[in-house]
Amino acid sequence: MVKGITVAAGLARPHNAFGAARLALALLVVVSHGFSVTTGLVLDEPLARATGYTLGEHAVNGFFAVSGFLVTMSLMRRGARDYVVARALRIVPGLVAATLAVALGLGSLMTSLNLSAYWGDPALWRFIQGTLTTFKSNAALPGVFSENPFRFPMGTVWTLKYEVLCYLGLLAAGLLGTLRWRWLAPLLVAGLAVALAAAGLREGEMPKGLETSLRLPLIFAAGAALFLYADRATLSWPLALALLALAALVHGTALYPPVLFLAEAYGVLCLGLAPPIRHPVLDPRADLSYGTYLYGWPVQQSLHALFPTASAWLLLGPSLVLTLAVAALSWRFVERPALGWKARVMGKRREALA
Repeated sequence: MVKGITVAAGLARPHNAFGAARLALALLVVVSHGFSVTTGLVLDEPLARATGYTLGEHAVNGFFAVSGFLVTMSLMRRGARDYVVARALRIVPGLVAATLAVALGLGSLMTSLNLSAYWGDPALWRFIQGTLTTFKSNAALPGVFSENPFRFPMGTVWTLKYEVLCYLGLLAAGLLGTLRWRWLAPLLVAGLAVALAAAGLREGEMPKGLETSLRLPLIFAAGAALFLYADRATLSWPLALALLALAALVHGTALYPPVLFLAEAYGVLCLGLAPPIRHPVLDPRADLSYGTYLYGWPVQQSLHALFPTASAWLLLGPSLVLTLAVAALSWRFVERPALGWKARVMGKRREALA
């Protein structure tokens, strides 16, 4: 086990495991959804009954911790303008391509309507508009997946709304200069954790929307705080395990959600910066995580529509293989070219400033 190294020391090493960690988290989301897609019951997803959260929710927690850490580093090192360019070119091209591919390509193949009726249906164009403007994930396509437990074909894009809001909040902090007061970051984390615990004390079950609106910013802020304190924050596997043990001890109380989420945020950053095994293969050039996250749900919906009697376990392997294949195409033809454009835009701006 690794113990006693700072975040800064982890960053100074030649390779990190964030690429592998993000891909693993995206694949865990696909695994998680493989169960609810076939039955329509969220409690059928792994870990839902044991931990109160699905495997997919735990994986999304990891995504937000890594995102908070990396995009804070991006803003601090590149400045606001390059930060905006980098975030836009990482999110938008892949989302646009996935939305159009699902709506116009997959939908045309899977709809029960004839093509003229499908393309002429206003719901098709409302789907595209809603997905791209408000990250609407519960919209259906006309005649598509009508026999599935869930009809919507882009079930994971809702998290992008929270991701973008966190990006904008971080940008505002950068423009206002408050990131220089790094003590504000742990104060924000503490405030969100207290708010989440207080919300858990109310009578009845906490509304999912309220919990999510606190959970994801809390985890993002925790990742940001660890970067801002990179010279002092320590990465320790014993501490990560102790935090998870503490979460298990307070399970069933109002303290459980914030303790669990902070433990997961810290643990995934330990995994990225202080992995038990460090190797260049854990830092791949091709980042298939975003494509895997976007395309996993429509692939699984399609497989269930084609093989409605097949079990989740039977469809899990094919869904993972097909999702990775489509994610590779997305990386090769959409995401990597967009990142190349980003590099050219930033390079030209630096030349102009010089």
